[in-house]
Amino acid sequence: MNAQCCMICSGKGGTGKSTVSVLLGAGLARLGRKVLLIELDSGLRSVDIIAGVYGRTVYDIEDVLCGRCEGSKAIVPSPLYPGLSVISAPYEGGDVEAAPLGRLLAAMRPYFDFILLDTAAGMGAPFAAAATVADTALIVLTPDPVALRDGRIVADRLLRGGRPQSAVRLVMNRITRESFGKRAAVFDLDECIDTVGAQLLAVIPESRELQQAGAQGTVPPAHDPAVTAGQAMARRLCGQRVPLTL
Repeated sequence: MNAQCCMICSGKGGTGKSTVSVLLGAGLARLGRKVLLIELDSGLRSVDIIAGVYGRTVYDIEDVLCGRCEGSKAIVPSPLYPGLSVISAPYEGGDVEAAPLGRLLAAMRPYFDFILLDTAAGMGAPFAAAATVADTALIVLTPDPVALRDGRIVADRLLRGGRPQSAVRLVMNRITRESFGKRAAVFDLDECIDTVGAQLLAVIPESRELQQAGAQGTVPPAHDPAVTAGQAMARRLCGQRVPLTL
């Protein structure tokens, strides 16, 4: 194995980035991939609850990057999604720097097919460190002008370092039938794509069941449209041709 490293980011908070990270990790795991999800959003930890590892964490990513423990000791397998493992962020504090994160990835790549980096919103230290080491980037946005404008700034930053256009993809999240149209703030998906300047990877519909499952640390129903869209997203990331539906 030599894991592909993918960072999940957003320009602003509230776009559902962490939920999408777990949704993608679970989808990849269902395809038989071994997945490590590393949460870098220190102080706003949520992946542990969504992935079902809350209360099972002994060490977090700060412990690893500071050298207090080996990376393997911080890995917690998800009881909800076989094949998905998590390294949680600390509840508070902790700096994320590119050099120690790169060393951790070098040590972990041989044991996984995918390593997902759930970054903090914006372009602070977690974003900068992840951008240095990630092979690809997914920008998770909601259909509103502020999110799209910030997403364009993020996309430009990611592409500025010479990363190919194909390595930066757009995920539109929390979509409803009312998200687009003449009376909506955004007319259609094409406006989202053109504003951000990134190829669309997935459209994830709004789902109350997905939100409830994430808050309770349970598995959402397999028939839920958001879960189906997440599975399609995972398949596309693996190179499969799956039609986009809305």
